[in-house]
Amino acid sequence: MKDFPLPVRGIGPGSQPTEGDEASTIDMPREVEVFAMPFVPDVADSAAARECRDVLARLARAMASWDPDETLGGPTLDLAGVSPAAIELVNQMMGEGEVGIRIADGRDVRIQESVFTGLWRLREFDAAGRLVRDTIEAAGVPTEALTVLRSHTTEEVGDVAIPEGAMNVAPIITELRAQMKSWRPGRPAHVINLTLLPVSPVDLQVIDSVLGSGAVAMISRGFGNCHVSATRLRNVWRVQYFNAMKTLILNTVVITQLPEEVIAAPEDIRDTRERFDELLTWVEEAWEL
Repeated sequence: MKDFPLPVRGIGPGSQPTEGDEASTIDMPREVEVFAMPFVPDVADSAAARECRDVLARLARAMASWDPDETLGGPTLDLAGVSPAAIELVNQMMGEGEVGIRIADGRDVRIQESVFTGLWRLREFDAAGRLVRDTIEAAGVPTEALTVLRSHTTEEVGDVAIPEGAMNVAPIITELRAQMKSWRPGRPAHVINLTLLPVSPVDLQVIDSVLGSGAVAMISRGFGNCHVSATRLRNVWRVQYFNAMKTLILNTVVITQLPEEVIAAPEDIRDTRERFDELLTWVEEAWEL
């Protein structure tokens, strides 16, 4: 990789901004989302309230025996057979969290993290738009995403033609091949920061062609908007940060099994179990169950 020289900054008269000059900077995100317990609504349907409480209690019991330090995947609760009125209450209790996942393998599968970190809602719809699967899963990353990744990626980069106008893409592809070959489970992620490298538009076009599009795409809204997209290459991801004006401010290629931006950490999941138990108590008291 070629070194990227730092620009020389002058000092002395004329080198500093004069009074009244305004610095031109990229608008960075200023808000970080924090946890807020869902609002418990008043309910008139006592049967739906009890059914919702039972669903939440089953999930709490299942999570109690799961060790998130041992496995990414935890218990899954199937909501088939739960009444629409109870489902509506469950939706209100779970809320919508920071991470959303879309599966692009020919099916319509939508996954959304709840306000409780590590609790995911998965819904699958058929071609007519009918709901055919509805589950809640406790996991660092939903099992569905991991399954799709294993079956829709390849370890072969293939031949890459370097066209005219390319500047730095050849060493980038060499680095990518080497990192893919040497990657092992548990190894720290390797980041190729395209924002800091001298790359031409031709370089970026070649990189896009080599990486292609994978079957899993994720958006994390914990700090600004972070787009995490699987590529066609195994353990290779596009991780891109956008500011509030939807301007790309960080463009990276990451070689890892899963980028940390979308993994629910074990300590956060343990906090979730405590908060979920608090929610269950709060629900029982508010609804007098």
